Amino acid sequence: MEALSLPAALSLVAGGGAGLSPELRAALAASLPLVQRDYRFERVWFWGCIQGVRGAYYIAQGLGPDRAFPRALLFSGLNCLDWSLLTPATEEMLALAEEVKGRFQGDPSFEYSLSKLSASNHPVIKEEARLIATIEEIDRAVGIVPRGAFVKTPLGSVHENRHFEGLSLVEAKKLSSYFHFTEPANLKNKTLLEKADLDPSTDFLNSLEHDIPQGSWSIQLEKGGSVVVLRSLLWLGLTFYHVPMTKQFGYVYFGTGEKNLDLPFML
Repeated sequence: MEALSLPAALSLVAGGGAGLSPELRAALAASLPLVQRDYRFERVWFWGCIQGVRGAYYIAQGLGPDRAFPRALLFSGLNCLDWSLLTPATEEMLALAEEVKGRFQGDPSFEYSLSKLSASNHPVIKEEARLIATIEEIDRAVGIVPRGAFVKTPLGSVHENRHFEGLSLVEAKKLSSYFHFTEPANLKNKTLLEKADLDPSTDFLNSLEHDIPQGSWSIQLEKGGSVVVLRSLLWLGLTFYHVPMTKQFGYVYFGTGEKNLDLPFML
């Protein structure tokens, strides 16, 4: 992924970063390089913002040499200058967070009471755990990359593809040209004819064309046709951008951290 300054990346997305004041943008531009240095990440990117009732969570992700490894999560709830490292998501966190409905509060220590009918032995879940689980769920469901942007080595590690020069404009307008950047849960069985067109080193992820429900993505040309923008209708606020024929791509989330459960009835 070609590194872009934060203002440049957000400007590629119509409305992207609308909730960030000039002061917060300046704070992010100053603090994220320090986070990268202090935690010795290979790269840090601004993931987005989850807006609560009484405050917001600004999220950043730190990456190591293997892009398939779990990405470190950091959040700032005040000024985008002071960052705290979050613990990795667990399956138990994800299960508990599924039981919580409604808006985030904006307080990491806030406790949600779980239903007495819950199968869990935990009567409460803290908002910090819900935050971690929600970020993980969003990444799994709608964190995407262009086809060919990453390669998988014979040893199984995943790295940026140095030879990736961007999708063509024709390919960039197809959902099949974008992959979920997470461990493939159910790679579709393909015919021998289909497999003949695949490269095992780059086609190791699930394509968006198989997402359920169908119609959960909108794809548009913006900025005079120079930028392809995909928006998730399942997680409203997730926006992905790609400048065709360049290495410039990325995604950012600005929303309430709530899944659009009404989507199947809207299509």
